Amino acid sequence: MAFVELKIQIEKAVAEPLDELLLDHGALAVTYEDAEDHPILEPGPGETPLWQQIVLTALFDGDIDTEVLLASLQSNAIWPTTGHARFQPVADQDWIRAWKDRFKPEPFGNRLWVCPSWHPVPAEATVPLLLDPGLAFGTGSHPTTRLCLQWLDGQMLAGKHVLDYGCGSGILAIAAGKLGASALTAIDNDPQALLATRENAERNAIDPAMLTVSLPPLADDFRCDVIVANILAEPLRQLAPAFARWLPAGGKLVLSGLLAEQGDELRQRYAPWFDNLVITRHEDWIRLDGVRNSN
Repeated sequence: MAFVELKIQIEKAVAEPLDELLLDHGALAVTYEDAEDHPILEPGPGETPLWQQIVLTALFDGDIDTEVLLASLQSNAIWPTTGHARFQPVADQDWIRAWKDRFKPEPFGNRLWVCPSWHPVPAEATVPLLLDPGLAFGTGSHPTTRLCLQWLDGQMLAGKHVLDYGCGSGILAIAAGKLGASALTAIDNDPQALLATRENAERNAIDPAMLTVSLPPLADDFRCDVIVANILAEPLRQLAPAFARWLPAGGKLVLSGLLAEQGDELRQRYAPWFDNLVITRHEDWIRLDGVRNSN
């Protein structure tokens, strides 16, 4: 079966009504992509956030009259007047293949590989993490996730309790579990992220007894050996005293979700509690890691 897809760049404000309009006009599927490379790293509770500028793609049966369809869409008041709509044919398998080809097995360090379910696990993948893209972001493709995965791959985590604060898809907690951690705590303020984390943990045969998944806050007496937090600069500033309280002397901290220009200020913020604070950069993003001191 052949299909035709419509693409148009829109603003966030019209996404929902436009989605409904397209479905009412026979769209089989509607998808969104970031038009400006502005990742969403920390959704709010219960939110399914969108970017400010979006590339919307709608899939229709190939026998639809695109001129009639476009005229009908443009006659509706919510149809954007600035975006240029374009149609292109796409075969059934091409549509599916084009989406899946974006996600292939990929290494993150010497041991860890992230592998989607439709690809065989590479022979060289010593520690495969099985993860498909879904509603909660986090497949390792973003530089901040990559930086955290590479750090985890280089650690000896056997017997360690790892906290993934702002877990998203659960990729960092699950990676820590696959790399030998004995206890995992995954925290996020979005219930969808918690659901995705539980499902991905089950797919990766993570023992439910070693995994705690919950909304914040954590108990006052919470303690762990490693904290990984891939969120945003402002919450990381606010969380510094709590992270220091949860880690014993010698405990390790990894922060990301940070733009390069935010690194020095965050390093100063954490310096009273953490030594050996090192900034590692990938593209425009950084990772900050350090070791809890005895202060």
